[in-house]
Amino acid sequence: MSKDACLSEFAVIQRFFTRQTAANSSTRLGIGDDCALLAIPDGYELAVTTDTMVENVHFFAGTDPGQLGHKLLAVNLSDLASMGAKPVSVTLALTMPSVDENWLTAFAHGFLTLAERFSVDLIGGDTTSGALTLTVQALGFVPRGQALLRSTARPGDFIYLSGNLGDAGLGLKITQGYNCADPDAALARFNGPLPRIETGLALCGVANACIDLSDGLAGDLGHILEQSGVGACIDWGALPLSDAVLAYIEATGDWFMPLVAGDDYELCFTVSPENAARVPATCRNIGVIEAASGLRLNKSGTIQLLKVKGYEHFS
Repeated sequence: MSKDACLSEFAVIQRFFTRQTAANSSTRLGIGDDCALLAIPDGYELAVTTDTMVENVHFFAGTDPGQLGHKLLAVNLSDLASMGAKPVSVTLALTMPSVDENWLTAFAHGFLTLAERFSVDLIGGDTTSGALTLTVQALGFVPRGQALLRSTARPGDFIYLSGNLGDAGLGLKITQGYNCADPDAALARFNGPLPRIETGLALCGVANACIDLSDGLAGDLGHILEQSGVGACIDWGALPLSDAVLAYIEATGDWFMPLVAGDDYELCFTVSPENAARVPATCRNIGVIEAASGLRLNKSGTIQLLKVKGYEHFS
């Protein structure tokens, strides 16, 4: 980022991130005081999540700032979706090596445009000087006792996905130099994921367990299995794969990619057979929860054990 003279910390907040009107009646006080104030409606619980993105760890140096602002917020809203929570507000901590007004204008536009789409208020945060590091805390409301958890899958549950698998992983490979005949859709999924808020809300009272796919199907479904004390078998032939991902597999032989690639931000959830008719029609049944531990893949009638862990920092 180039350095522009010289907006102060408070001028940056006021110019780029302050919105005068709140989208939610629950926002009693937003940016401007030492704390924001939220009112929690009767019968609801507050769901809270925090994610940090660091340059050259979570995104490439030189990433389009508008796309970066969108994705930073999207990954946090996706966490709320996986709990069945309605997003209400977010805080933003922004650490930058310098103040670049063009970068900030684009970043704020990407961030706030997605916030407006889901009626989310930016209610506070912080700005500091340092290596480019972006942190969002997202808050949402979920009916008391109805939050979707990772620990409540049951043997016999069907496993569902809310959308296609592996497109974001293909987008990453294109960014790294893979030649794809039609790269635009995969790059859009990688750079601009959409959180499945509506699906998450529809799953309250329907799904038994849920997680969003940030680190790949095998790793993230593995979290459900571990925390629920169950196993699973997924059907390769049932996986929702786009034509572009299928073409990549045919060209490279890398059928493992859609199982382990991250950044899809689809919802993976389990539903008892008696609730299957209530699952949104856009979701695909890909397997079943089993009592025996471990994650298995049925590929053309051959069952194989998948031993995959999602991405872990410090590992």
